[in-house]
Amino acid sequence: MSDNHLEEAHTGPIKTPKQLLLAVAYSFILPVFIIIGLVYYVTSDNKPQAGSTNAPESVAERIQKVGSVAIKSANAEPRTGEEVFKGQCGGCHSAGTLGSPKFGDKAAWAPRVSKGYEALLTSALKGKGSMASQAGGEYSDFEIGRAVVYMANAGGGKLTEPKKPEAK
Repeated sequence: MSDNHLEEAHTGPIKTPKQLLLAVAYSFILPVFIIIGLVYYVTSDNKPQAGSTNAPESVAERIQKVGSVAIKSANAEPRTGEEVFKGQCGGCHSAGTLGSPKFGDKAAWAPRVSKGYEALLTSALKGKGSMASQAGGEYSDFEIGRAVVYMANAGGGKLTEPKKPEAK
């Protein structure tokens, strides 16, 4: 009876060497990670975010308005077709990128010019293929129309410039 009593007294929750190694590892490694996590948590409040300072310029940049309203004079002269081309259309049509007809290329512009001014203006205002819609942007529809005539005439067309819309 004393032999059974001794065997039961010496058994514990760890029965294999693998369990012993895991218990030792967890008892040393786990507290180290917990301490590192606590230190990081305590000191992270004092760290400024990347790129942020309390300089007045930096604060003003972070709290600026999302959008802005630009008020244009109704009496301002509309821009010419060349000005609109340089500001809006030239990025693609100067180099002929994304399948756009290159400025001054008579062969590329001929089938487009044959469709007429209204078709060209509609394509410019609503977009076509990889060209985005130009309506509602910085330039008025009248100014976009002037740019269409400017590009088409440089490509061999003989379109007349649209008439300035009457003031309301």
